Amino acid sequence: MNQLWGLESDPTAQGRIQGARPVAVLDIGSNSVRLVVYERLARSLTPLYNEKSSCALGRGLAQTGRLAYENVDRALTAIQRFALVARLMKAGEVHILATSAVRDASNSKAFVDAVEATMGASVQVLSGEAEAHFAALGVVAGIPNFTGIVGDLGGGSLELSSITAGHDAVGETHELGVIRMQDDSGKSVAKARELARQRVATSALLDRKAGGQFCAIGGTWRTLAKIHQVLRDYPLHMVQHYTAAASDIIKMCDEIVEAAVAGKPYEGAEHASSSRRDLAPFGAAVLSEVLRAGKFETVMFSALGVREGYLYSLLPAEEQAVDPLLQGAEEVSILRSRSPAHAGDLIDFTGQFLNAIHVKENEEEERLRKVACYLSDIGWRGHPDYRGEQSVNMVTYGSLAGVDHPGRAFLAESLAVRYMGLKHKSMSQQLIELAGPASNMKARLLGAIFRVAYPMSAAMPGVLPRTSFSLEGNRLRLHLPTELAFLAGEHLQGRLDQLASVAGIKSSEIVAA
Repeated sequence: MNQLWGLESDPTAQGRIQGARPVAVLDIGSNSVRLVVYERLARSLTPLYNEKSSCALGRGLAQTGRLAYENVDRALTAIQRFALVARLMKAGEVHILATSAVRDASNSKAFVDAVEATMGASVQVLSGEAEAHFAALGVVAGIPNFTGIVGDLGGGSLELSSITAGHDAVGETHELGVIRMQDDSGKSVAKARELARQRVATSALLDRKAGGQFCAIGGTWRTLAKIHQVLRDYPLHMVQHYTAAASDIIKMCDEIVEAAVAGKPYEGAEHASSSRRDLAPFGAAVLSEVLRAGKFETVMFSALGVREGYLYSLLPAEEQAVDPLLQGAEEVSILRSRSPAHAGDLIDFTGQFLNAIHVKENEEEERLRKVACYLSDIGWRGHPDYRGEQSVNMVTYGSLAGVDHPGRAFLAESLAVRYMGLKHKSMSQQLIELAGPASNMKARLLGAIFRVAYPMSAAMPGVLPRTSFSLEGNRLRLHLPTELAFLAGEHLQGRLDQLASVAGIKSSEIVAA
């Protein structure tokens, strides 16, 4: 093959959404340059490729006003590789976003020209207000119901904005980026803490919007979230939608800062990447001062930020209104289930059962039930002894957006019961407890319904809509049409008995008529 891996051919595999055109975002920050290629522009974004290069473009900028040549060279070398990746993946659109370092440097034009020549696309140098806006939209993209203050900590600056009902306002930018803090303090964490306190005090937004939730974005703050999870023995090690009490985060940040001031290793440092380990104390100093100034009650961490927010802004209003979790789950069903149409039958089947036994759902419970139905057949290709564990892992540790950690635990429990039965031991008690007792019981009930549905339907559409449930006294009845009476065997009756037991119903029977 003389061509470079068949550049002229279509590289799309059968395991990808057919007809999807990849979209790429090159994010040029003060600390790192990152390329993310997504499967397509949609409400639920699926990364095909995600890589960063730590170039520290913002290093020394506060003192010299210029991008250092060695850092520019490092960035341009990485961008050459990223340009090749975008070509190999046939990205239909390449969006290039540059933030604090590029907008502040006096010699950035030559760098921007070189990037545009390499990538074959124009560079958008974002103002601080635009950066704050897209960071806020990134939170909306992944956490649609978030209301509070968003902070995006980069290498050169901190952007703040407020979100209410999916809309952001009052963008601010502050000279509080971690590289900027290192440089301005002479790498003294003690001095950085004082600088952070002084600069945070100038925020009108924090002063006016005291209390509530704070959403933290940025690589250094993600590192702090991971350290917090490890130190608290938290069962999930993913940052997106991780929530903790602000007082607890402040305590950890203070401990990290005090250790650094004393010249000692801070607890959890081994869980930080080498590129973030020395930056973490400076990020901790900024985070603790922001949380104190805003008097926040809780902190939520977001792995989605400016890149995802920018792509969200390109969607039409009707697409922005789509639920990212439902869309993402439906895509997984299309790619992994035996019959995606069966999920629709299962949604109606489970809903009819709950109505029959007079169990009410709130909006979030109904949403998670639908998602579980979409995901309920994703393990069929696995070995029978491990389908349950594989499915639980895909749901618990998957990249679906729009779901919090208790929601992940609910979905995992429903699939664990579906595949492994009510006595399964595939999940840690800590993970199960994330959902809470009431939600966990509903997850088990949903899994038990799945165990009735699949023996009847064989995961194919058309059977479940011909059946129904009723509750007569304290007896659960499954009604089958006469032509399906042969389904009423011992196996199905045993599953129905289990379902009745979970629902607190004394007995069950199958009725063919």
